[in-house]
Amino acid sequence: MTEIEIGRGKRGRRAYSFDDIAVVPSRRTRDPEDVSVGWQIDAYHFDIPVIAAPMDSVVSPDSAIALGRLGGLPVLDLEGLWTRYEDPTPLLAEIATLDPALATARMQEIYAAEIQPELITSRLREIREAGVTVAGALSPQRTQQFWKTVVDAGVDLFVIRGTTVSAEHVSGRAEPLNLKRFIYELDVPVIVGGAASYTAALHLMRTGAAGVLVGFGGGAAHTTRRTLGIHAPMASAIADVAAARRDYLDESGGRYVHVIADGGMGDSGDIVKAVACGADAVMLGAALARATEAPGRGLHWGSESHHPELPRGERVEVGALAPLEQILFGPGRTADGKSNLIGALRRAMATTGYSDLKEFQRVEVVVAPYQRS
Repeated sequence: MTEIEIGRGKRGRRAYSFDDIAVVPSRRTRDPEDVSVGWQIDAYHFDIPVIAAPMDSVVSPDSAIALGRLGGLPVLDLEGLWTRYEDPTPLLAEIATLDPALATARMQEIYAAEIQPELITSRLREIREAGVTVAGALSPQRTQQFWKTVVDAGVDLFVIRGTTVSAEHVSGRAEPLNLKRFIYELDVPVIVGGAASYTAALHLMRTGAAGVLVGFGGGAAHTTRRTLGIHAPMASAIADVAAARRDYLDESGGRYVHVIADGGMGDSGDIVKAVACGADAVMLGAALARATEAPGRGLHWGSESHHPELPRGERVEVGALAPLEQILFGPGRTADGKSNLIGALRRAMATTGYSDLKEFQRVEVVVAPYQRS
């Protein structure tokens, strides 16, 4: 792969974001109605390849149930307000009205409350009793502490999600989470990430994970590039991790690990390009925070926004655009790619002649940078 000389003492390879690439039509087209956008991970089938990011502005028990009934996979943040407070509704309303200059400090105070294991159990039970697939997320730092509570609550899919997660975390203060041993001993499928490189993803796949999240601080509410100087352009990151999936499939004798794009997909075109680069599904934050049912009330933030020592995110305004069903399935009322996300994916696949998501991963892609208007 060609490297670029940054200076005499440093070289780097060129990486591409979604804005740098485009999908190319082929010789065949289809009717959008003939396209399948379903996917399956382990024993769980979903009608649409959409996973709701475990963020308090996106997922509450009610919005989780709503997304599950529409065919997606909701993931509840088990370190968020819903597991710290019996009724977080007043606090969510307060966060939505905070002065931007004061938001981070006040959110740090709100999220300083202790996580209550009994609330983890009751929130997950509420979702399970509604008849939808139950998924909950913990950070690697909290997994050791709360994993048994989560599993005993009857979770279907366990998500270990951080800004970056490695299979070889080194700590001089405490014994780190041994992902391979943990996943081996667990009775439920595990999705883990983020990872942003071939090597990191391959190591996570070797732990036995059912899915790997791809991304590093690239979402609408992240400031990781400004605060840490770290960023992974998503098109290249997904393609790298998809290559790791292919090589691990050969290495393991046929074990398929799902690649899930996580972050940087603000509109339907980005979702299309994520799948084209090799993603099996997408984890959406801001795109779903625009739903009128979203608990953020038109605002969006992640756990990095209230980190007690080094915030790497901020509360951003995304607006309450439309009901969740309209955002996913339309009809779209604007031409900005923020509604009818699944309709856009179907039409892109139909326009390029592909009938399902796995086929569409083989679509031709070109480098065609452009500036958003």
